[in-house]
Amino acid sequence: MDLERLNFLFKAAGITKKELAKLLDINAQSIYAWESTQNAPYWIWSWLENYAKARMFDKMMDLGKSLEKKNEFAIRDS
Repeated sequence: MDLERLNFLFKAAGITKKELAKLLDINAQSIYAWESTQNAPYWIWSWLENYAKARMFDKMMDLGKSLEKKNEFAIRDS
């Protein structure tokens, strides 16, 4: 895997390398070294993809809740 794809996945997931390091309780420099001086761990690719999907799901749930509230007000006002 390459650095370009890794950076794309970080962007798609909406998380920085520093934020990921904090979540994992590891040194951020380790993450910065991935795919430049050492290989990224095998699990990071699927982890970032799933993190991005989870964020999208959360956004969809929030949208659904806001639409539900709008419908409640529309029904009540009619």
